[in-house]
Amino acid sequence: MHIDAAALSHIGRKKAKNEDSYGMFDNSFPGIKLFHQGMLLTVADGLGGHTGGEIASKLAVSIMTDVLKEGPVAEKDRASEREDSFFLDAISAAMKRANNSIWQTNRELIKSKRPMGTTQCAAIIRPNYVYLGNVGDSRGYLFRNGSFIAQTEDHSWVDEQVKQGLMTLAAAEADRRKNLVTRCIGTHESIEVDTYQWGIKTGDQLLLCTDGLTNMVSEDLIADILSRPLTSKDKVNLLIDKANENGGKDNITAILAWINPDPGALRRMRMKAWLRKRQQKIKIAVLFILNAILFFLLGYITGYLVKG
Repeated sequence: MHIDAAALSHIGRKKAKNEDSYGMFDNSFPGIKLFHQGMLLTVADGLGGHTGGEIASKLAVSIMTDVLKEGPVAEKDRASEREDSFFLDAISAAMKRANNSIWQTNRELIKSKRPMGTTQCAAIIRPNYVYLGNVGDSRGYLFRNGSFIAQTEDHSWVDEQVKQGLMTLAAAEADRRKNLVTRCIGTHESIEVDTYQWGIKTGDQLLLCTDGLTNMVSEDLIADILSRPLTSKDKVNLLIDKANENGGKDNITAILAWINPDPGALRRMRMKAWLRKRQQKIKIAVLFILNAILFFLLGYITGYLVKG
């Protein structure tokens, strides 16, 4: 199993600090026991305007890595519903541990009406499935054959209004309260974690992101970018750039994992990316060489004419 993965977090254009955090871990992570093939991805968005949002998001990501050190599912349970439950429960348990840690810190150290908290979306990619957990409005998308076929549900006030038929989707997108989450890690004694699992195929792309991306870039444009013949790194950079071009009102974080890309196509994409990045330097080097050749020829011709 090969995964072309990339991640990037940007402060955006309006915020004074970046309260997003992310993690991307494969089998090179020290002490990993969870899997031999696969990857753990997670994004977390610290609550803006609350105490220590960036601390909460970093702590949630750090605690999520604890699942990597857990023993693998027993051989007798592989390729069964018990294996699915094992990975989903591992994600859910990590988020609940993070909630307990942040909740206790809020109770003991932070006497504030706006305690620290964070959203979190985390996924474990395995050879046949993606296992994902979500709390808040950070999202997980599965992109296949030009379209999104699965998406997490936001735990936000406007999302609840839409579900109840009290607000249209268009009104929700324009509402200033769309950043108000109804569920997050750390602000209440207990939390409910939504979990999902999807079968994956060669060529699938898994995108995890904070709302700083989805509030600034439409799903249609995200789909267009993911459809382009670019590496995951180039796509993530482009997504972040588009969010900033459209206002960059929040911190922006995205992780993209491309499942089993064609090795030859990926090498060509990386070569093109390498050439694009160094295009100006290459032009200067070529001009330098051409000028050197020109001066050499002029000198040679001048010397030949003088001798003649």
